[in-house]
Parts: sequence; C-alpha cells; structure tokens
Amino acid sequence: MKNIVYFDLETQKSADEVGGWDKISAMRMSIGVTFSTARGDYRIYGEKQVDDLIKELQRADLVVGFNHLRFDYEVLHGYTPLDLRQLPTLDMMVELQNTLQHRLSLDSIAVATFGVEKTAEGMQAIQWFREGRLLEIAEYCCYDVKLTKLVHEHGVAHKQVHYLNKFGKKLTVPVKW
Repeated sequence: MKNIVYFDLETQKSADEVGGWDKISAMRMSIGVTFSTARGDYRIYGEKQVDDLIKELQRADLVVGFNHLRFDYEVLHGYTPLDLRQLPTLDMMVELQNTLQHRLSLDSIAVATFGVEKTAEGMQAIQWFREGRLLEIAEYCCYDVKLTKLVHEHGVAHKQVHYLNKFGKKLTVPVKW
C-alpha cells in the first residue's frame, strides 16, 4: 500500500514580522499536522518535534498538500539542510494554477466541492500562537489536512474538482492526480 502523507503547518510569525515573503524560513513552525494513509491516522507536531515531522515526510511515497512547495517546505527549510522540494510531492495549488493560470484557495475548492468552509486562516493561527492556544492551532491545522485529503481523494476518484471563482460562480476543473 502506498503511503500518502497529507501535510499542513502553521507558523509563529507573519511575513511582515520576518521581513517579507522571501524570508519564509524565518517564520518558524508553530504546529504541523500529517495524515498517513499507511497508518490511517493524524499526527500533530509541535516545534520541538519538527525533526520527526521531516522524517515522516521523507518516508512518504507521496506528500500531498496545498501550497506546500512554496510555503510549508520553505518554513521547514529553517530547520533542515535537506531540500524538501526533492521529495515526491503533489502540490494541488500548483497543479491547479498550472491548469487555470491563476491561483485558487483551498477554501474556494472545499466550499464548491463539499459545501464546507475552512474554520480559520493563517493570521488567526499566528494570533493563537501568541496567546498560547496551541490546541486551537492543532484543530485548525487538522481540519485543513482533512480538507486537503478530501480534495485529493475527490480529484482521484472523479478526475475533477469544483471551485468558486471570484464572482462566486461554481466552476469545474479537470485534474490528473
């Protein structure tokens, strides 16, 4: 059985706080979450367990995420000399952007495909970190991993996903996952 690892993380700091989007590796991870199809469960990693998170990603047959090539891997590059972009990876945002020639949000896909919204957003998670509310970050991050998994599985099963365009119209895009 192939071990697909769905992955997301939240940060301690915003791009503004570290001097811009070219310094993503300085944002520091607050919480990272994976779901492994081989294990059939979620794992939650705090910053002290970041090495365990990186090891899990390295062991995956495929890492699936949403904007993790440009963002989540870059955050983790602040902790490791390894180039995580070399891992077998499906970044659904990148794949959809290549097809549509514009970026989609995970939320626009989840709403159009499943009728559910994300429970928060990254800036809220940074505020929660400042307040020591790690459980809320973990719950939010787990939910994003679940949405990522659902979107991927839907795309595999149906060869398409739905999304809302900027005018709120539901559209469909073919995928080859």
